[in-house]
Amino acid sequence: MGVADLLGVPGVGVGAQEFVEDLQGGLAGHALDVLLVDLFGLIAVVGALAVSAGVWAWGHHSGGHQAEANGKKGVLVSAGAALLLGAANGVVAFFSTLGTQVH
Repeated sequence: MGVADLLGVPGVGVGAQEFVEDLQGGLAGHALDVLLVDLFGLIAVVGALAVSAGVWAWGHHSGGHQAEANGKKGVLVSAGAALLLGAANGVVAFFSTLGTQVH
């Protein structure tokens, strides 16, 4: 029985199970932290993207240039946050491996 089974996540694929098993040798609770941060981060980024796109569209159609500019900025920031969220595991793994090479 793996960690994904204990969490009660239905339909977890083999890739997710291998991901959780790979992290079991690392920090205590790290796998759960990664899953929760990714989940809530994804929800927050998608929500911010939807709101920003709505503000952008509303500003464009109503002639509000300030609202349109703020909506564009929000969309770009949300997209950047999504990229950073997706790359976070790789960046941490890279610097962790780099840190183990220091003597």
